[in-house]
Amino acid sequence: MPRQIMRPVTAALWAAAMLVVLQQSALSLNIIVDLSSRNLSSVPRDMPQTVEYLDLSRNRIRQLHKGDFNDITLLRFLNVSWNSLEEIDPETFLDTPLLENLDLSHNQLKNLSNQQYLFHTGNLRVLNLVRNKFLTMTLGSEFSSLVKLERLSLGAENISMGDLKNISEVKLHTLTLFLEDKLVYEGGTLNDGHAQRLQIAFTHNQITNHDLIADAMSLFDEVELMNLTGRYNDLSKQFSERVEIRTSHLYLTNILIKWKDLTHYVNVVLNTTITHLTASDVAIFDLPYEDTVVTNTSKMQSFIARRAVVKSFFFSQEAVYNFFINMPVKSLAIVETAIIHMTCPKLHSPIRQLDFSYCALSDSIFSSMNSQETSECMTLVNLRKLILVGNNLKSLQLLSKRVQYMMSLQHLDLSINSLVYDGLAECVWPLNITNMTLSSNGLTDSVFKCLPKGTETLDLQNNQISVVPPSILKLNNLLSLNLNANRLRDLPVCNGFPILNELLLRSNSLHAPTVSNLESCPRLRVLDASYNPFTCTCTLRSFRGLGLTSEKKSHTGVQLLSWPSNYYCTYPEAVRDSTLKDISISEVSCNVGLLAATILCPAVIMIIAVVALCHCLDIPWYMGMIWQWTRAKHRARMQQVRPEDLVGVEFHAFVSYSQHNADWMHDFLLPNLQGPAGGLRICHHEKDFVPGKTIIENIISCVEKSRRSVFVLSAHFVKSEWCHYELYFASHQRLARGSDGIVLVLLEPLPQYMIPSKYYQLKSMMSRHTYLEWPQDRAKHRLFWANLRAALQTDLPNAPVTELEE
Repeated sequence: MPRQIMRPVTAALWAAAMLVVLQQSALSLNIIVDLSSRNLSSVPRDMPQTVEYLDLSRNRIRQLHKGDFNDITLLRFLNVSWNSLEEIDPETFLDTPLLENLDLSHNQLKNLSNQQYLFHTGNLRVLNLVRNKFLTMTLGSEFSSLVKLERLSLGAENISMGDLKNISEVKLHTLTLFLEDKLVYEGGTLNDGHAQRLQIAFTHNQITNHDLIADAMSLFDEVELMNLTGRYNDLSKQFSERVEIRTSHLYLTNILIKWKDLTHYVNVVLNTTITHLTASDVAIFDLPYEDTVVTNTSKMQSFIARRAVVKSFFFSQEAVYNFFINMPVKSLAIVETAIIHMTCPKLHSPIRQLDFSYCALSDSIFSSMNSQETSECMTLVNLRKLILVGNNLKSLQLLSKRVQYMMSLQHLDLSINSLVYDGLAECVWPLNITNMTLSSNGLTDSVFKCLPKGTETLDLQNNQISVVPPSILKLNNLLSLNLNANRLRDLPVCNGFPILNELLLRSNSLHAPTVSNLESCPRLRVLDASYNPFTCTCTLRSFRGLGLTSEKKSHTGVQLLSWPSNYYCTYPEAVRDSTLKDISISEVSCNVGLLAATILCPAVIMIIAVVALCHCLDIPWYMGMIWQWTRAKHRARMQQVRPEDLVGVEFHAFVSYSQHNADWMHDFLLPNLQGPAGGLRICHHEKDFVPGKTIIENIISCVEKSRRSVFVLSAHFVKSEWCHYELYFASHQRLARGSDGIVLVLLEPLPQYMIPSKYYQLKSMMSRHTYLEWPQDRAKHRLFWANLRAALQTDLPNAPVTELEE
């Protein structure tokens, strides 16, 4: 378990981004007002009436008065923590009947039995009163009016019998006790606190109170112990001595613990009736060099370790992994923790679910090396669900070998990794897998040769699949196929999925889907093709008809999800951003026979008339003369490029490309243009940029030293700021070198709508000049390189004496 920085959680980042968007929207509507850390001594009176969330934390407010909030009657959330509050008027919240969340923590309030303002907060769901100056935890009668309260946080030096009697009828979800340094607790006090979960937050090096722990374990279904740093032996002893424990879910949060104490504590808990143990934000030190014994049998159902870190540099990683993987539980999860390997259980394991999400696991997971041979894991015979989201997994074929003996495995989640499959080696999945999740990887079309045969639900969204091969291994049980956010250009055929019921193709590259392909999907009922770049021409007419048919109530065929709101035209410009339902594609304009009758006949008459006129006026002779003249002028212009005009030009071409396309650059372009194969001198930034110069200076220098500039266009190219600069300077250099100074190479399809507006020069070039497209068919590569070399070939009289070649 090496010390590494945990990779960011993709899902959490998306959630945070959405939260920021919503917050900005709320701020613009004056729903959220943040007045924290403003050195305020009282509540401002000029707040907008639409305020629902008000933050007054970290100020100098000493009192809350009646009328402080009478203008903001929609208030739902109020944070007045970290102030100097000593007094709150009983009628302070008379005008805020919607108030749901009130934070008064870290203030100077002194009497919990005299919080009269709570009589007017009947809608309150969350109340935080920790870190005040309460000597006792005697709650006043006003607390009994908080019938909707769900979360209550308290703290006091003395906790005695009867202190909580006024909330005995309130059914809380969470009761939190922040213990003071000199805590005095009377056993049985918590009998009046009815909550699903009890949280106990300790102070640094605080001694655990025996009576408090005893009451907690006998009265509450869920108990969370927070901020523990020691005294684990006392806690373990108390657990081992208890015959009857009501608690089923035990949580340890934000703790510092020795490995010896942790394993002993876990073994003790395994021998109790506690069924779920969770440890979060755990710092472990003094880790082992040898295996630690773990209890063989237990009533515990699940163990979860979240965000665990180690404080030791030297220890046996295998000993740590062995302890956890050999635990006698049905569900084991170690998540958001930088483990790089997981061993295999020594004996047949009872574990049914494993979750190692957002760790740092590699393809060697569960395997071991014996005499230079890899031994696969054969003891996870009861495992039904395996989750390996967000790790460093790279080979899909190797993963199939790692799990091949898990004969009970049904659900496998390998999303958010770097998985690829080259199609060479055969995959050996166990036969019972029915649910396969491979989203957010680097998989291509060949993945369909490496899938479990019994798969019923397959998630391949956010990969690099451009086509579903017609000749693939049959998935006779497949019911749902998710191909959202890939590169598909047409609807797939269902030859390999005879009973497919649901097909998801959102956010692909479908321009004009071929509806006839769906004839091979007799059982298809749900299709999602929304958010695709539809070309609203005649070729889209049948797909548009499918959408119009699917919205009829009597329709029993394929149901098009999100129709019509999320189906937009991207071309032609005249109907851009219009929904497919709102446009009109007339039958006359798409009927070949009618077009032939209305266009071909007049065209033939016109051609006959033009030919007759040309013959009478001897126009061919004049055209021949004009053509000869034009060719002569063209040759004269081309001959004006003299050797002295190319002074300083050292390269045939400067190549501009995105770093994401560097592999193609090194594997294909350079070998075919430089050296014996091409004989050209190519300038590119990795070889020819001069250290010490700025990037802009290097770009200008390379463009000026090159006869032409080659731009390798891709989706990544138009997102690169430096590629934009290179295109800009090359465009200006073209004025001096001629219109043939720029050569465009299209590495992948790049529709106009994907090109940002700042690349207006690129749009113009692509619309007016011919460009070379990289062919996917290997048989066409030779002609492609011949054309590119011909476009770049020229004599360079000022070549450098020494030529550096890759």
